[in-house]
Amino acid sequence: MKNVSDILQQAVTAVKGIGEETAATLHEMGIDTIEQLLYHFPFRYEDYRICPLEEAKHDEKVTIVGKVYSEPVLTYYSRKKSRLTFRVLVDRFLVTAVCFNQPYLKKKLALHETVTMTGKWDKHRQTITVQHLHVGEMKQQKEIEPIYSTRGNVTVKGMRRLIALALQQYGDAIVDPLPSELLQAYRLISKRDAIRAIHMPLSHEQLKQARRRLVYEEFLLFQLKMQALKKYRREQSPGIAHCFSNEQLQTFIQSLPFPLTNAQQRVVREIVQDLTSPYRMNRLLQGDVGSGKTVVAAIALYAVHLSGYQGALMVPTEILAEQHAESLRALLEPMGIDVRLLTSSVKGKRRKQLLEQLAAGEVHVVVGTHALIQDDVNFAKLGAVITDEQHRFGVEQRRILREKGQSPDVLFMTATPIPRTLAITAFGEMDVSIIDEMPKGRKKIETYWVKHDMLERVFQFIAKQVDAGHQAYVICPLIEESEKLDVQNAIDVHAMLTHYYKGRYRIGLMHGRLSSEEKEEVMRAFSANDIHILVSTTVVEVGVNVPNATVMVIYDADRFGLAQLHQLRGRVGRGQAQSYCILVADPKSETGKERMRIMTETNDGFVLSEKDLELRGPGDFFGTKQSGMPEFRLGDIVHDYRILEVARQDAARLVDSQAFWHEDKYAFLRDYLQQSGILNGEKLD
Repeated sequence: MKNVSDILQQAVTAVKGIGEETAATLHEMGIDTIEQLLYHFPFRYEDYRICPLEEAKHDEKVTIVGKVYSEPVLTYYSRKKSRLTFRVLVDRFLVTAVCFNQPYLKKKLALHETVTMTGKWDKHRQTITVQHLHVGEMKQQKEIEPIYSTRGNVTVKGMRRLIALALQQYGDAIVDPLPSELLQAYRLISKRDAIRAIHMPLSHEQLKQARRRLVYEEFLLFQLKMQALKKYRREQSPGIAHCFSNEQLQTFIQSLPFPLTNAQQRVVREIVQDLTSPYRMNRLLQGDVGSGKTVVAAIALYAVHLSGYQGALMVPTEILAEQHAESLRALLEPMGIDVRLLTSSVKGKRRKQLLEQLAAGEVHVVVGTHALIQDDVNFAKLGAVITDEQHRFGVEQRRILREKGQSPDVLFMTATPIPRTLAITAFGEMDVSIIDEMPKGRKKIETYWVKHDMLERVFQFIAKQVDAGHQAYVICPLIEESEKLDVQNAIDVHAMLTHYYKGRYRIGLMHGRLSSEEKEEVMRAFSANDIHILVSTTVVEVGVNVPNATVMVIYDADRFGLAQLHQLRGRVGRGQAQSYCILVADPKSETGKERMRIMTETNDGFVLSEKDLELRGPGDFFGTKQSGMPEFRLGDIVHDYRILEVARQDAARLVDSQAFWHEDKYAFLRDYLQQSGILNGEKLD
């Protein structure tokens, strides 16, 4: 007798009724086993419930019942193409029914005959384009029918039949991985019933319960992996239990030039807890542009210094490294902490001396680019590693820096507000801290949406700001003209503004085709106010601080996602003067218009990121599909975020309990983790 869990691993040909030819087509679809066939879920459902016409939505599929009110008229417009039209009385509405290429229906339709029709509803013309027509009222009509993706000789109807055969013959072999306590706590149906109902729902309510059950299981299994990985990393990576005087740390915090916000205080508490624990910190710190992440980093580095260790901060570009080094020096040097800068520009004798002092422990904090991970960079006692805009560094680069010390604590910082649902999915094995409050006194950036025909006024506004001693960014989506997209490009805009201002202002140009050195040079000139107006593609997105810049103009703003627009807007508003963001766009789509409206209504990056996620979906949020986002069969992290939260809490509780690792009722879940390789450390970077 086969083990129950092995039965479903048999080839699909074990199902009576599936031959070699069908199996070959299924193989092309990635379906080789009975289990894979049962997990080939419908991607949508046809709804056959009778719909009251007043509730019918324009351009959607509906099923309606009425009486034939006029003689059907049949017209041919080629030998095989025809159109049958007749009027139907549905309740008190007179509806036009149109049937294409079904001439045989003419003989079936008699005046005053009851008909049931399913088709696309045109609310404006009061017309239904009929796909299915049944003469008479349908008895025991299915409310709902599954639609599958198919290939070759396997039709949707054929796929329904194959899945029905598999369920009939092997449905009893479906094992439920969830312990009864979870099933009872959330009133979940069994897995067997859920899989049957997802394929053959008798009602919408049954389908809803089946989906809820399967989505919860999918999220729970994923979160178990994340939480087990977190636990494994914590326990297999004994960190440094930093020991320092809380009084001294508080004295430093009190000495800062401004009080911490409540959010900063909360995050500092979380980081201090990590630093003093015997486990290695693995924390993601999210905070909007200007929310005060650098100050939090300074407090963490000061605490590490009090404990007798060195700290390192790695950032993506030289100019950003210089700005961070300057900020940290201002905060830490009065406390006797030696802060140094290490980038590829530090060469020869200076570099050699710095590396010797670093290895001897004389340098307390080093800020740098990927120059920090060169082989000849050695620390005397590295206790904490902070990376800013961590998604700009590869896993390998971050690992090399970590290995410069003995299990140093790790803090990742990002100014890209990631929606909570994405953070706990993409970064589920990390602890996540959020600074969701702005320091007092920061002026809100005023944001306006204008059409292209108002550009003249925008240029005049830029001139007014530059004449007042300020600077402006002008951002474009493309570098050079594209035949496919009618969008403004940086080179054209630079030429146009140069012509428009006739030498009154110095206008710079920056784009992705410039080398790193050239980009750095342009940014330095802009920072020093040698350039008044900087025309650029999105390469200015992250980090650089030019407090004198007060205007951000974004061409074809509807081409950008909300998160990116918000990042760009955050380049201004860094000084004392009022700043402005002007979105130039003529969006054609409703989504484009909605983006522009949302941008003018809120400056909160987290609100925007949630909206962006709703509008674009998780795969596009990070700009690429390779962002490490898991693909779920049924779960949708945007719409099912409550289930995701609950699954995460349950997974964390289970993994931290003794019972989970020993009791029989959790055996299936333990096996699942074993097979995933996490418990053996296979999935660790």
